[in-house]
Amino acid sequence: MSTSQATSDSPTPDSATPDSATATQTPPPGAADKDARTLLRHIAESSSLVVLLAVVASMVVGAILIIASSEEVREASAYFFARPLDTVAAAWDAVWSAYRAIWTGAVFNPNADTFAHKIKPLTSTLTSATPLIFAGLGLGMGFRAGLFNIGAQGQILMGATVGAMVGFMWHLPVGLHVVVAVLGCALGGAAWGFIPGFLKAKTGAHEVISTIMLNYIALNLLAYLLSLGPFLREGSNNPQTPPVAESARYPAMFGSGFPLHWGFVVALATAVAMWWFMERSTWGFQFRAVGANPSAARTAGMNVTRTYILVMVLGGALAGLAGSAQLLGYGNQFSLTINLAASIGFDAITVALLGRSRPLGIVLAAILFGGLKASGGTLQAQAGLPIDIVLVLQSLIVLFIAAPPLVRFIFALPHPAQEKEVPA
Repeated sequence: MSTSQATSDSPTPDSATPDSATATQTPPPGAADKDARTLLRHIAESSSLVVLLAVVASMVVGAILIIASSEEVREASAYFFARPLDTVAAAWDAVWSAYRAIWTGAVFNPNADTFAHKIKPLTSTLTSATPLIFAGLGLGMGFRAGLFNIGAQGQILMGATVGAMVGFMWHLPVGLHVVVAVLGCALGGAAWGFIPGFLKAKTGAHEVISTIMLNYIALNLLAYLLSLGPFLREGSNNPQTPPVAESARYPAMFGSGFPLHWGFVVALATAVAMWWFMERSTWGFQFRAVGANPSAARTAGMNVTRTYILVMVLGGALAGLAGSAQLLGYGNQFSLTINLAASIGFDAITVALLGRSRPLGIVLAAILFGGLKASGGTLQAQAGLPIDIVLVLQSLIVLFIAAPPLVRFIFALPHPAQEKEVPA
């Protein structure tokens, strides 16, 4: 047989049978089921699912507390064995009325006359969420950089102090005035954040201790300033500054009848900028690297000392912007008072933790907490429950967020560290 005949008789890729090609491309039996189970396991192990289930668990426990505090349920339970369904109905009515009141006060009021008034609760929610977004972004950035900054309360007050001085002492053109006032708030917060950052970088002072002390210093410093002549409001017996000029206020988005202002849009834009900064910029990479392992980052040539200072300065600036939302927006009637920050600085810690220190998560968590805050009055008026129930729900969310293993145990979720082979 010639060489050419042998070559022509031998099989080639082009002369392969269709059956063999099909057999090569067909996936092994059960591959699709294995991929589906792997996907479901990844979902079950994700931290986002844990956050969602933490909120669900807090609402379930909150429902139990609502039932326990309901007078109607207690009355019906007195004859439970005679008519048990009455107790069940009373418990359902108590929980339904409470959560319906929260929805009505935070999102949509179906009993209002016009559509504008129907959605007014949503505008109140977004207004309450605005300072939480700003402060949560600053704290979340610090958490990712390995710094537990809990000084947002003082940074908000100092930022608002500088912004108030610009707002009622300076006279600038419309448009420029509000920009300068907002920048003044950011500058005041940044300056107050620089102090613990410098102490951490140069002396090793723990940021938790220094920021707690600076919160008290800021509060008492503001109380002193409100006793001075330039900071006193004529005709008022309460310690508060004159209102900031109208040109220094955030413009209202839907008119004077609605609390929502353009500071909310600024907060959303800041969240987008923070995402780009942390995920796409060189500085953001350094922040994350220092947070993951400062020693390795230092070995790689990164300036850890400078990073600590920058993180605290930027975090303070964002907290100062939260002060601008309170002062220049609708939050405190445009005057600087001792209670301007309320509990925003501490609530922002929960918001940052609930949002996993990611901008999108922080925005959503801030809206959730803003809704709970906005619905407090409606909960008390419609459901007849104390406003403290809102605080209980917030505390429960904090409890479950702070204990992911507890959430995984309750809902029987797999632990991320348990890497098991998915059976075929």
